[in-house]
Amino acid sequence: MLAITTLLTPLYAARINRIIKGLETEFGLDDVQATPDPHITYQLAGVRKLSMLKSVLREVARTTAPFEVHTTGLGVFPGPNPVIYIPVLRTDALNQLHQRVIRATAPLCLRTDKFSGPECWLPHISLALHDTTPELLGPVLQYLNKQTFNLKLTLDNLAILRQEGDLFLCEETFPFEGQAVRAPLPTPLTVVSQQLTVEITREGR
Repeated sequence: MLAITTLLTPLYAARINRIIKGLETEFGLDDVQATPDPHITYQLAGVRKLSMLKSVLREVARTTAPFEVHTTGLGVFPGPNPVIYIPVLRTDALNQLHQRVIRATAPLCLRTDKFSGPECWLPHISLALHDTTPELLGPVLQYLNKQTFNLKLTLDNLAILRQEGDLFLCEETFPFEGQAVRAPLPTPLTVVSQQLTVEITREGR
């Protein structure tokens, strides 16, 4: 399976990796580091031909302008190994990009995961997974609660992550090349000035 994602910009990737490193130091949680590049995932998919996937993603990226999204708080996917993550708030721009990725890749996919669909998709940035336990959940959240997770991120790429051994590494990145739509400038207001001359004649008596 390949992951179709957006990689975080270096500034915020470094910030997320510091948090992840802190979880390793405090609790020994390091499985999430199998994917060294913090990211937002749009879809997990098996595809017929990698070259065709790259082609359609390159076209989506070429016609997409960079845009901003916000994160807030912390989230948990429960289970034997709970996933701890930072939720990314869905916006019109983010929803539209997700839908474009799904539509563009649909003819190429042999299989996808059930959480990639528009109804179930929950964009997020993973902080811990696979090696967590329900018993660790409370202490980990208490530790993370000392920090703030209200971030403003600029999304500026699509990327394919590919499994190589125990790691998920970046296969290729496609920068967004579209231009942001700017609101039209207001039409200048033309002021017409008229000078009125009044002549007063004084009539003698």
